[in-house]
Amino acid sequence: MLGGLLVMGGLGVAIGVGLALASKIFYVYIDPKVEAVEEALPGANCGGCGYPGCSANAVAIVEGKSSPTSCVAGGPDVAAEIAGIMGVAITLKEPDVARPGCKYGVQDADVKYLYQGIMDCRAAVLLDGGAKVCSIGCLGLGTCVRSCPFGALSMGPDNLPVVDTEKCTGCGTCERVCPKHIITLTSTTERMIGEYVTDECTAPCQRSCPTGINIPAFIQEIRNGHYEAALAIIKEKCPLPLICGYICPAPCELSCRRNLIDEPVAINSLKRFVADYEMRTGNRLTPFKAPGSGEKIAVVGGGAEGLTLSYYLARLSYQPTIFEAKPQLGGILRYVIAEDRLPRNVLDHEIAGILETGVEARTNRVMGHDFDLQSLFEEGFDVVALTKGGFDSRQILKPDPSGYDASVPGVFTMMDFLYSLKKGKNVQVSRRVVIIHSGREGLDLARKCRGIGAQKVTIVSPLACDELPVELQDLKRLAQEGIVVRPSTVVISLYGVSRRLVRVALEETVPAGEPPAEGQTIRADTLILPAGRLPEFVFVRSLEETEPDSGEIAWKTIETFRTFPGGPNGICTPPEPGRISDSSAVVKSLLSGRRLTRAIHRYLTTGAIPPIEHLACEAEAVPDVAEIHDVAPSERQRPAVLDVAGDSKKAWIFPSEYPGLDEAAAREEAERCLTCGLICYRRQT
Repeated sequence: MLGGLLVMGGLGVAIGVGLALASKIFYVYIDPKVEAVEEALPGANCGGCGYPGCSANAVAIVEGKSSPTSCVAGGPDVAAEIAGIMGVAITLKEPDVARPGCKYGVQDADVKYLYQGIMDCRAAVLLDGGAKVCSIGCLGLGTCVRSCPFGALSMGPDNLPVVDTEKCTGCGTCERVCPKHIITLTSTTERMIGEYVTDECTAPCQRSCPTGINIPAFIQEIRNGHYEAALAIIKEKCPLPLICGYICPAPCELSCRRNLIDEPVAINSLKRFVADYEMRTGNRLTPFKAPGSGEKIAVVGGGAEGLTLSYYLARLSYQPTIFEAKPQLGGILRYVIAEDRLPRNVLDHEIAGILETGVEARTNRVMGHDFDLQSLFEEGFDVVALTKGGFDSRQILKPDPSGYDASVPGVFTMMDFLYSLKKGKNVQVSRRVVIIHSGREGLDLARKCRGIGAQKVTIVSPLACDELPVELQDLKRLAQEGIVVRPSTVVISLYGVSRRLVRVALEETVPAGEPPAEGQTIRADTLILPAGRLPEFVFVRSLEETEPDSGEIAWKTIETFRTFPGGPNGICTPPEPGRISDSSAVVKSLLSGRRLTRAIHRYLTTGAIPPIEHLACEAEAVPDVAEIHDVAPSERQRPAVLDVAGDSKKAWIFPSEYPGLDEAAAREEAERCLTCGLICYRRQT
């Protein structure tokens, strides 16, 4: 008996010691924050957050990999409770909604074969990409519908997913399971600042539109008689639709697939029709405004680009103020383009609409004379964006007596600099000069700078050394002259303090696909640009150059257009190389303004401006068709016109007399649209 008790007691002690040791060895620490966050979560384990259950999401939230607002099933109260646990604040955010991006189901699109496998899109795509000929077309098997945790998706009669926007929480589950990536999360903000990419179903007219309007979508709304909805779609990409209706050269119509049958759809006339409708009825479209933090942004220049930038900034709930040198806004729209091409009442109507979004305008204010970077930052502006235009805009301003554009401290264009030297002006060149140039003229200018007192001149060129003129390739001999040549290099940022330039950041160029090279910053007091216009610089405050108690404000530039096509030359790359004053350039400047909006918005919200991958406009080729079938010819609708006395031909004297399409003609013309996708289009059999 006693022996048994001793054995049992010893066994119990051994087991207890073993368990104690095991608890020490295999102990897993649970963060109290994780426990608190998991307790706050509803325990639905729906997967809408993108993690396998609430426990995993709680860990991700505490680790900073997921947002306190990531629980789409919990709602704002849960988000606020989690934010309190994490010690962060909740700000308003525009909700995302799923959007299908395919226009034709399997019964309408061309197919490669009849699929008879597992009824799941992910399985079907393993078999030669799926049954559709279109490389990104929806397979129509409903995988996204079955995966939606909230029942917000269904398959429509055309075998394409339909989204119930009332039920959709923007969880992204459908986006994650779709193997073709044709269903994505979207918002008004993302559509405004987004760009078309190669894995997106786009029509040829969309890809060739200078401003990126979703042309098939707004024409569909006209076909349905929803004119305000059509205008809302247009204004997501183009804030001046009526002006464009008068002066846009309509490259979209050159790409229209109806050219393969008869005549292109009158896209520009349809755009003008809905813009005319707004002006004629007086029912100004009230644009959607996203929630935001309301930073103050100074926009220098009240032309097409500055108006566009201000409009979209206001729609993103920033506080933009336009500083315009002339008495009225409009730039070359008002002071260069003749009124017989663009009626001033049309221009005034469009500008009034932009100002009504919350844009402030200060006219008769010249940068470098009436205000500068220092004064703007002292006034409380968080960002200063330069949209002054080029040489064309300089012609409508009173030129500076020195010939120097004083907008940016220490920054000259080569045209200004050489003009000042030729006229015998007292050019105050500093000790350290940086010249961006790739030719012999840059070397000649460098020697002139040395001759008037510069101690060191650096020539920066994006070209490789062996691509430069032979005079610039002897780096050692030039260094003895005090001239340093930096081939394969671009300027990526400027740094200044108050009213002077201090430093220039450089970066070596690398072949596409390779990681970016490490940047280098050099001292510089003067920067000379190769063009006749200042780039679209965007200035923000900088803490790196600030001297305590100096009373001066340090600033720097951020990158903008290098994240888009045509931007290999850093911040000094013009958004449209070779842009001149014509109607095409005016329309393209709307795109530049919208791209500046994206850069500023990304910088203020995330601190980074990531490039957009797989841009359709960068692609060497996008799927398309060279011929279309089963489409009956139909006559293009044209506005009613006036006969010129004594002549059978028809013409117009002034645009104010040039009528647009009436409602019946617009509806009939909208029917001619083939609602094209990448390779699909509306057949009429």
